[in-house]
Amino acid sequence: MATARPPLTAPALRRALIAGARRVIAGRDLLNRINVFPVADGDTGNNLAHTLGSLLNGALSRRSRHIGELLLQIGDDAIDGARGNSGAILAQFLYGLAEYARSRPELDAATLAAAVRHGAVHARAALAHPVEGTILSVINAFADALDEAALASRDGDPRPGFAAALVRARSALARTPQQMALLHKAGVVDAGAKGFVDLLEGIAEFVDGGPRALRVHAGVSAANEACAGHEQAPAHDAVDPQRRWCSECLVIGGGIERARLLAALEAIGADSVVLAGGEARMRVHAHVDAPQRLFDTCAAFGAVEAMKADDMLQQQRSVERVQRVAVVTDSAADLPEFLAERYGLQVVPVRVSIDGRDYLDKIGLATDEFYRRMAGSAGLPRTSQPPPGDFRRAFEFLLGHRAEVLYVGLSRAVSGTLQSGEQAAARADPRRVQVFDSFNAAGGQALLAWRAAELAGDGAELAAIVAELERLRPLTRTWAMARDISHAVRGGRIPPWAEPLVRYTGLTPVARIQPEGRLGVSGGLFARKHAPEAFARHLARRLPKRQRWRAIVGHCDALGDGERLLEALRRRLDLEQAWLVETGPALGAHAGRGALLVSVQPAP
Repeated sequence: MATARPPLTAPALRRALIAGARRVIAGRDLLNRINVFPVADGDTGNNLAHTLGSLLNGALSRRSRHIGELLLQIGDDAIDGARGNSGAILAQFLYGLAEYARSRPELDAATLAAAVRHGAVHARAALAHPVEGTILSVINAFADALDEAALASRDGDPRPGFAAALVRARSALARTPQQMALLHKAGVVDAGAKGFVDLLEGIAEFVDGGPRALRVHAGVSAANEACAGHEQAPAHDAVDPQRRWCSECLVIGGGIERARLLAALEAIGADSVVLAGGEARMRVHAHVDAPQRLFDTCAAFGAVEAMKADDMLQQQRSVERVQRVAVVTDSAADLPEFLAERYGLQVVPVRVSIDGRDYLDKIGLATDEFYRRMAGSAGLPRTSQPPPGDFRRAFEFLLGHRAEVLYVGLSRAVSGTLQSGEQAAARADPRRVQVFDSFNAAGGQALLAWRAAELAGDGAELAAIVAELERLRPLTRTWAMARDISHAVRGGRIPPWAEPLVRYTGLTPVARIQPEGRLGVSGGLFARKHAPEAFARHLARRLPKRQRWRAIVGHCDALGDGERLLEALRRRLDLEQAWLVETGPALGAHAGRGALLVSVQPAP
């Protein structure tokens, strides 16, 4: 007589989920290629990999003896780490599953089926407008099959039911093109649904093969073999330009009401809304016209953390560019917007804090709005580096479509932003991502990033681009002039003794980014009324003659002075190309309103 197999235990479930997560991560490139819904932005694989990576680094990295406790940790980690539409739906599925099984030390067939059904209901409830032919359809088919298997089970063993449910999930995946015209036209199955089946197949490999399944195999399911050679179609038609920002945040509070939050988001015109979580923690995903409107709406329901916003139109254009190297910079670079769009430059936003609220620089908080709030704020605005995850998201997206990525970053000497980029590069793929310290900021950093993107667009190899940047770095110079240095003194950028000297003498100090990347006082001007023209003369005397330049002039809420400065420079320097931009918070928070900046670089 055969011995009855025991119910599913926490150690076995943990190792099975590790195998499943690793399988999804290993196959994310294919998921990116077949991603056409809800928009063809080529990141479903990365999003699911990031979501499951949060489990591998969290609950699945620790041993557990209790199924319910393990699943609760998994649910919380999934909500905190969810990324993208499919990632948020999967997180809500896991959260719902955990909610049902929280008190169970083990799982038999009936409990597993009920928990998966609970997760399926929660996953569907997470969407404002559920669509068939997606991950929801496959989750539901999987839950249906587990229900049937539990009713037929005589010994409570969940394993045979899981195997039968996986077969049903594969069939549901194969049907997704018949359920959605967009998938049928592209000749692919739904990418999120395939990711869910990949997760189940990784679990099945562990069930069938034991610990050896923790070493990921490269195979893919038969239902998806027809998709492996599919090249992603151009995505312009799929993105609503009025809702081009794929935005997410985590809302933490007490008594968060899903229905009220959903209504508030729909009132601002949000689309593709996914709400994953519960009353205390809610992951919000939506496509919107302005990310800050979403963040402000969510702030009425609790503290807003983990903000992110991706420009889907920009992502599409990046995917469609034919070049080997992608270039990334951060928002400390005062890069004219049209140059970023023309050359496909990805910009990772610095964080800005003012009046107790955090914002995404130039995305969640426009530069002109920053200065308006700065003028009325009692406290000193603060900036902070992007977390490594922001860089990693950009790097992984680009590595799905480019051979290599170059990040041209804010000077290490003035910020930890470059270090965040380095940490992300090490996690993404250190062989294919290179980090370059610009030893600069503002317009100087922008000039170097622009030159890198220009060379990449011409088909240059990464080594050649870096060599040119190393040549240009000491020749790329940035100066700043500030009538009011109180912000720089309070921020520690200028020594305190300088403030009374400036106040009593009428001296307008001039600072320069030094060769090692630090900002230091380099001189002064006694010309308050005609300071822009005096600044131009000051710079012209210090620059080589008979040299053609590219220049970026920045102003901190001082457009008129910026225009005068640029005109004065045109009269004194041979400027091949020059732009006037409003300097962002990365320097504006320290330089203060009224400051002017000039960055120059020898023209190619």
